[in-house]
Amino acid sequence: MNFPESSSKDAIKRLSRAEGQVRAVQRMLEDGCDCRDIITQLTASIKALEQAGVRLVSSGLAECISKESSVDEDLVAEMEKLFLRIR
Repeated sequence: MNFPESSSKDAIKRLSRAEGQVRAVQRMLEDGCDCRDIITQLTASIKALEQAGVRLVSSGLAECISKESSVDEDLVAEMEKLFLRIR
């Protein structure tokens, strides 16, 4: 299964944002910034990763179901497990 191009582009954008946020956390730790600011930035990076994952799983599920003439219950169960891992 491949993801639709629009989903891939959206995920790449979100992952790039998360990458920048993680780098910012590293810099903040090196610079001795306030712990509240570091936790805030770390939380933002975690949320960005979660959102990328949720979007990919939901897109993948929709893609799989739309291409199937009948719904494969095992595939749906597998996608649900992936989705729940993210949460």
